[in-house]
Amino acid sequence: MPALTHGFKTLPVAVVVSGFLALLALPGAAHADDILDGNTQNTGTEQRANADGAGNVSVTVGGVVFDRSKNGSGDSVGAVTSSTSWSPPACWYAPKFTPQELQDYLEPIWEAGSTGYEWDAKQREKYNAKDEKKGFNKDKTGDGYWWGSYVNKSYPPGWDKCDTDYFWVDKGDPPPADKENAVTPEVLAELAYAEIRVPSTKVTLAPAEATKVNLPTWAWLNGADFQPVSVTASVEVLGINATATAEPVSLQIEPGTPDAETYPASGVCAIKDGRIGAPYEKGKADEMPPCGVKYLRSSGDGTFPLQATVTWEIHWTGSGGAGGDLPDGTFGATQDVVVQEIQAINR
Repeated sequence: MPALTHGFKTLPVAVVVSGFLALLALPGAAHADDILDGNTQNTGTEQRANADGAGNVSVTVGGVVFDRSKNGSGDSVGAVTSSTSWSPPACWYAPKFTPQELQDYLEPIWEAGSTGYEWDAKQREKYNAKDEKKGFNKDKTGDGYWWGSYVNKSYPPGWDKCDTDYFWVDKGDPPPADKENAVTPEVLAELAYAEIRVPSTKVTLAPAEATKVNLPTWAWLNGADFQPVSVTASVEVLGINATATAEPVSLQIEPGTPDAETYPASGVCAIKDGRIGAPYEKGKADEMPPCGVKYLRSSGDGTFPLQATVTWEIHWTGSGGAGGDLPDGTFGATQDVVVQEIQAINR
């Protein structure tokens, strides 16, 4: 998180800390306690985990529910990376407070005086705080919510752009068009994209322990591990949802040296009949593998870093019949390959 500075002066630690706490209290700022990741506390909204009869857990934070029960699992899974310059939202807006919750949250900040009398007075005026019946839109209780910002837990570039003060949205109305990344089914799909986890791409090779110069090396992935995965994001209080689904479509083989040939020549192995490549079978030593590599020189005393990257097509469907495509995602792994200077081998 950016360090606080005050001109070119060095401030006492206590002053810096108090200033930082005041900054976190500002409405619309990207608060540390507004992180929406299933593991952190939020202000004004309840966090809870629910398990169904099958033991699947969904996590509710800040009014957004992530159902990860159909996601990839295991120690080797990882997040996909967009194959384009696009990335999921770094921050976004979603329902945050009821009228009473916003009052309970802001008034202690104003009473503490840490944000200054003038600013506090303007805030009280903005939210009509002196009107006991209509202040904070209490006369609209049950008919809408105060929306606020949330931040991706990894603080990627752009995490601090959602700096608008809390704003009111009536039930049934869309969020203001000028509020970028205010939750809609499409924004929920983009948030679900960030939660997708897919299996490791370490390929099985034959020969397994060491391959040979000028000998085709077969490569394949366990088809059972490479099935579609999905994550659903929803906002219960708005009745909207979206599911982002990732399906594997190809495997890119990069031998780790220019002195190699790939099968096929492009190095891209398409998925066929639900699997990537094909396991080697005895008697196929002289055949060209559907997916693999042939090294043209020895790795000597070292190894070649073979990289295998799976491309996943990602599409989404959402409430109200919405849907579409999101940028492809990739996830790769590198493994060391020993190449020996032997022309032939019995398998």
